[in-house]
Amino acid sequence: MTDLNDEINLREELDKYLRYWPWFLIGIFSFIIIAFLYLRISVPVYDTVASIIIKNQEAKGGGLGAGAADFADLGLLGGMSTNSIENEIGLLKSRRMMINTVRALNLNVSYYDLDGLKTDEIYLQTPYFVEVIQLNTQSWVEAYEAETNQFTLKPNGNESLRLSFIGTGETLEVNTDELIELPFATILIKKNLDSNSKYPVLVTINPIENVADKYREKVEINVLEDNATLLELRLGSPVKQKAQDILDQLIFEYNKEAIEDKNEVAVNTARFINERLDIISGELDTVEVGLEEFKETNSLTNIEAESSLFIQSASDYRKREQELQTQLTIAQSVIGYLQEDGKTSLLPADIGLEGESVNVQIASYNGLVLQRNRILSGATEKNPTVTRLNAQIGQLRQTILGGLERTVSSLKIGLRDLKQQSRVIGSQIAQVPTKERQFRDISRQQEIKEALYIFLLQKREENSLSLAATSPKAKIVDSAYSLSIPLYPKPKIVLAAALLLGLGIPFLIIYIRRLLNNKIERREDLEKITKEIPIVGELPRVAKGDSDLVEENDRSVLAESFRILTTNLQYLLVNAKHEDKGYCLYTTSTVKGEGKTFTSINLAMTLANTGKKVVLIGADLRNPQLQRYDSDSKSMLGVSDYLVNDDHKLESLIHDSKFHPKLKLFLSGSIPPNPSELLRQSKFGRMIAELREQYDYVIVDTAPAMLVADTFLISKYADLILYVTRAGYTEKKLINFAVDAQNDGKLHDISFVINDVKTANFGYGNKYGYAYGQDQPNLWKRFKSSF
Repeated sequence: MTDLNDEINLREELDKYLRYWPWFLIGIFSFIIIAFLYLRISVPVYDTVASIIIKNQEAKGGGLGAGAADFADLGLLGGMSTNSIENEIGLLKSRRMMINTVRALNLNVSYYDLDGLKTDEIYLQTPYFVEVIQLNTQSWVEAYEAETNQFTLKPNGNESLRLSFIGTGETLEVNTDELIELPFATILIKKNLDSNSKYPVLVTINPIENVADKYREKVEINVLEDNATLLELRLGSPVKQKAQDILDQLIFEYNKEAIEDKNEVAVNTARFINERLDIISGELDTVEVGLEEFKETNSLTNIEAESSLFIQSASDYRKREQELQTQLTIAQSVIGYLQEDGKTSLLPADIGLEGESVNVQIASYNGLVLQRNRILSGATEKNPTVTRLNAQIGQLRQTILGGLERTVSSLKIGLRDLKQQSRVIGSQIAQVPTKERQFRDISRQQEIKEALYIFLLQKREENSLSLAATSPKAKIVDSAYSLSIPLYPKPKIVLAAALLLGLGIPFLIIYIRRLLNNKIERREDLEKITKEIPIVGELPRVAKGDSDLVEENDRSVLAESFRILTTNLQYLLVNAKHEDKGYCLYTTSTVKGEGKTFTSINLAMTLANTGKKVVLIGADLRNPQLQRYDSDSKSMLGVSDYLVNDDHKLESLIHDSKFHPKLKLFLSGSIPPNPSELLRQSKFGRMIAELREQYDYVIVDTAPAMLVADTFLISKYADLILYVTRAGYTEKKLINFAVDAQNDGKLHDISFVINDVKTANFGYGNKYGYAYGQDQPNLWKRFKSSF
């Protein structure tokens, strides 16, 4: 059930707006036309894109270039190494960089085509180029304020041109390839050799700095990936080629400055290295000469090798000394053994004595002793052989002794010489540490100078290679290119916005109008305020020029609305039936101007058209309105005269109407000074009762209920009171007056009638075609009636 109610409410809300469909249609149509005109006259702006990679040169010098890397290796750039991508973006967007770009492309001069609905910039397709030789900024400001910084160039029929200032209209006849003095600048006009056209162009001259500031704001630079040096440059411009040239030139200027900076550092590095080489070369020569003199003075070639040789010699001397001492000791022992008593015992052999003769003699001696001892084993001392052998042994003994004594003497001499040489070597070894220290000091200086000299030579070669082969800092990934679809205006978005505005603005106007409207407009407005009082009819708005009276055999919407009203009245008057008497119907309203007289006379006409006898009474004695419909009856007597003078007969005051033979008029008559007192009389009730007997319907047009009490005084005589409200006129809060009047008993049997309802707000009759058989109004009339 809730869903059904929500659906019904949604439909009702939609119907409140859909009834104004002509306005939505006009809004959409109007904004679509505006959108097409906007797209036609607006200059499309295209997005131009370029992408570059900033080379990472952190290996040496932190991205400062090869020369800076050399300085970094020399320890001269500590703390200056950086390759922040934000710094590079800042450099690309710097004012100086953009000024160089504008100056290189001559962008301070713009050219426009004067033909067509819009002024298009023609850039390089201009038939003439203007070169600004000199610009006075202060004079340009004055020219800008006077709009004389803009001028047109038109062919003058020959080789000359006519220059016309936009602001003042002043004209000059000028020639190409000649200096022209303007109030704010000196210019030179040249023909475009790539263009054969000759048509008028608009030229605008601006300071380079102003143009650079404008493009600085337009150029966008974004990092495409985190932790990467890939940059995307974007620029929106109506001229694709111009935007492409700007981005390409900006990248070129960036690389150019980077190369210049790199070369400048490299040149300064080369100068520094050469200066240092000269100094180090001199210092190295001095050290090497000193080393040479030290070696000559000390008779050195290689102090370490000679020191080793000295030590080795000392060791050899000590070893030789020990050997000689051993030989001497052995020799002296053998001599002592030989000098003992004249024994002929064996001598020690192979005891380490040097010299073959001694060892041979000892061997021979021992051989003779052994021979003699062998013979003695079988003979005596006196044996001739033994005697001969003893003689030989004695002689050889003396020979060995003499040889050993000479050997001892020779060993002593040799031992003395070795000791002397050992002392010399020891002295030389003692001097080695001092010489070695002195040598090492000199060698260290020589090595340091030599290493630095070699390092500088290497860096000079590297710097020379870097200077000869300079690469751009920004590697171009994509040269500038323009997208084919405009950045703005985008036709689809513009048309979609036009469609939304065409729907939204009428919706907003209607919504605000409804929000601020405190008047009733349609049946639903009354139903929301009160359910106690029924609504018996809705009367349409009468178009200007149409008749506001229902005629006989009338098939208009107005006539059908009153027929519906009379039909609804029949159901309300069922319980009010009087035997052989007619019905008494009152028409009243809250304030004047709501159409109660209009309702009364047309209701009377509709009932008369059905064959009923009807009398229409003008009971608004203060402001009678029935006379508007019958101008001839303005001077006739009426209700007030009847109530004042008892001599007047009722039949004489009621006269025929010119509208219908069965419709009689009983006008209000003269305006009395005391209408309330007149209506309060019982005579008015007797008048109504008498008329009930003569007519089928007695319709009483009363005064507004809220303004005067007249209607309350006579309401008891009515069978039914038609309370007329007017759409777009009656305030909603006034409806409560009718509800309170019925609740308080001041009025009874009230039914609402809504008058002057617009076609868009009209109820069932017009919406579903109750004007059956009648020609439908044209679209323009229906459109006008919707508001």
